[in-house]
Order: sequence, then C-alpha cells, then structure tokens
Amino acid sequence: MRLLEAVRLALRTIRAQKLKSFFSLIGVLIGVTFLIAVVSIVQGMNRYMVDRFANTLVGANTFELRQRPGITSGNVSEETWLAWRRRPRISYADADEVRGRVRTPASFAKFCEDRVAVHYEGRTAKDIHLVGTEASYFDIRNYRITAGRAFTPAEVATTAPVLVAGYELAQRLLPNLDPVGKTVRIGGLPYRIIGVVEKQGALFGLSLDKFAVMPFSAPGRRLICPINILDALIVKTADPTSMQQAMAETEAIMRSHRGLKPWQGNNFDFQTAEGALGMWRKISAILFVALPGLVAISLVVGGIVIMNIMLMAVSERTREIGVRKALGARRRDILAQFVVESATLSAAGGLLGIGLGLALAFVVKAATPLPAAVAPWSVVVGLVLGVGVGVVAGVYPASRAARLDPIVALRAE
Repeated sequence: MRLLEAVRLALRTIRAQKLKSFFSLIGVLIGVTFLIAVVSIVQGMNRYMVDRFANTLVGANTFELRQRPGITSGNVSEETWLAWRRRPRISYADADEVRGRVRTPASFAKFCEDRVAVHYEGRTAKDIHLVGTEASYFDIRNYRITAGRAFTPAEVATTAPVLVAGYELAQRLLPNLDPVGKTVRIGGLPYRIIGVVEKQGALFGLSLDKFAVMPFSAPGRRLICPINILDALIVKTADPTSMQQAMAETEAIMRSHRGLKPWQGNNFDFQTAEGALGMWRKISAILFVALPGLVAISLVVGGIVIMNIMLMAVSERTREIGVRKALGARRRDILAQFVVESATLSAAGGLLGIGLGLALAFVVKAATPLPAAVAPWSVVVGLVLGVGVGVVAGVYPASRAARLDPIVALRAE
C-alpha cells in the first residue's frame, strides 16, 4: 500500500471516529505540549537573564571589584558570611592602585549605593536607589541622557552637589515639570538635577528607573558609603577576552597591594554577569534534566492508550481485514495500514501539542513578566516524538491484524 493512500485512509478513519481518536491522542498531546511550553519558557528565560538581568545588574564585558559577592547563588553558611564581613572594604587607595596599574585598556568607576528618600517642595519619593560614582559610569552602564547632561570629571573633583535622575524619579517627584535645574533634597542636603536618564523599563516587573546618580565625592556620600570606602570599583573592557585579562591583572595587583602571601586566599571578590547568572544556570539545568522524564511519562501513557485503541480497532474491523485479504491485500499492506493509522493519530496529537505548547508559552509571556522564545529544535523533537510513539504503539496491533486468517476474519460478525 502506498504511504499517501495509507495516510488518507487513516485520516478518514480518524474523522469517522472523532471522540475515540481524541482520547487516543490526548496523552501525546499533553507530553508534547509540556515539552514545547517548558522549553520555550526556559529558552526565553535564558535569553532574558543574559540580556536583561545579568547585563543590567553588572554589564557586558564588565566586572566589579568588591569586598564580598553582591549576588550569591545557593545557600551561604553563617561562617562564610562572617568571613566575608571580616574582609577589608574596598578603599579609594585600592581603586586608585588598580586604576593606575592595570595595563589592559578599560574604563573605571568608583561606586557606592544605598536606598534613600528624595524630597522636592513637599513631595517625597521613597526607596530611591542612590548611586555615588564617577563620570565614566554613564558610559559603562550605557545610560543615554534624554534631558540635560551627565556630570563631568571636573564636578566629581570639586565635589559638586549635582544629580542625574532616573526617568521614574523625575516623573514621580516633578510631574509636569522640567526637572533640569530643579533643586531636590537628599538627607537634608540640596542637590541640583542636571540631567534625566532615558527610560530603562522593568526587570521581572520591578522598575529600573527609580534611581539617582551623584558624584561619589559629593557631600551626600555619607548617606551611602563611609569616607574613603567604596562598595565596588567597576571595570569595563572592550570584549570578554580583555575582561578576563583585566580581572587577572586586578587580582594580582590587589594581592600585592594588600600583602597577601601565596598560601592566603583573596580577601576581595569579583562580580561578573556570568556570576550573576549562576543560580539561574542551576535551575535551568535541573529543568532540562527533569524534562525528558516528565515528557516520557506522558508519551508512554499516550502510547499505551493508542495501542489499546488500535487493538480495539483491529477487533472491530476483523471482517474488513478479511475482505481486503480476500481481494488480494498482502500481509505487509495490512501491517502498513494500521501502523500508518497509529502514526497519523499520534502525529495529529503531536501537532496539536506543538500548537497548544506555543500558545501556552506566549500566554505566559503576555500575562506575566516571564518571557518565551521558541526553540526550533523543540518543535522538531515534538513532531518526531509524536510520529515515533504512534509507530511503536501501532506495531503490535498491526502485526495481529496482518496475521489474521482471511477465512476466519470473513466469518467474524
């Protein structure tokens, strides 16, 4: 029997027995739906975590020299936390030593941060992320100024009380006003807004625009860092290779500057985009390890259902099989008919599962902050699994049909 004719016959049978066919393919549908949806969401999350999470928190080709990790993955023991807290903080002297001795071309920015309230003529914006840094910070973070300007190295050197506001801070504190030139108060100290950063959007539903940036040397530094102390030195290079070189140089410089012996561990830490992704990498690895098992359970159940349905079909169509054999159908024709019918049934479930999985992934994307990105390989795997389950499940019923004696089959009622 030609394949096309067998598929046409199988589709005719499926249309004639819609309810039975639906229950036959539901196991395959659920397994493929789960496969497509989970893979799409995990792939989307991978892209989102790299493009938005890690590159927003740390930055591409960027690392931070810190006292201890700013982002940790997994459980950290109390002993480890205490050891980190006993380390010396990053000082101006540390930062200047690294800046002066690193030979790899890089941009540097001293960095302090904390949460504060910002006031303007009776209005208050709470929980604002206040950053004290250098003029190079805006280029390192790829911040685009949409109104006014960024502060200059000269303003950092002269400890000028100037401020660059995030988009949401400007909108909340100075609605319907041009924020540039207005004076706000932070910790009782006046600061003149000289610029507004372009809107950054949100990360997992949390705004990235509730911030303000001031020179690290400005009077308000007492609110975010002690004198001569930094939260981090941010270093950005041109590419990943240069970043690794700059990190190696920085490690050697810091160990020398702090007089660490060869057998002593580092009393400082580095934070990179890759490090920030550590926890997510573990979660996605667990999902991908568990995924085949969960999909396999649904497909095995689906295969068993299809096999039982096909055995019932063989019993119901015994007389039809006898007639076909009497008219000259060979054993392999009968075998092909039922295997193709089973595979077509399963493939239909796989196709429906692919469509439902994609729809589910994009519903999650539209309704939540979670992204979704279709992985072409998952669609191919879903289709192959759909056809494969049908072929495997249909072999036994088809072989039983093919072995029927035509005379006995014709006598069947």
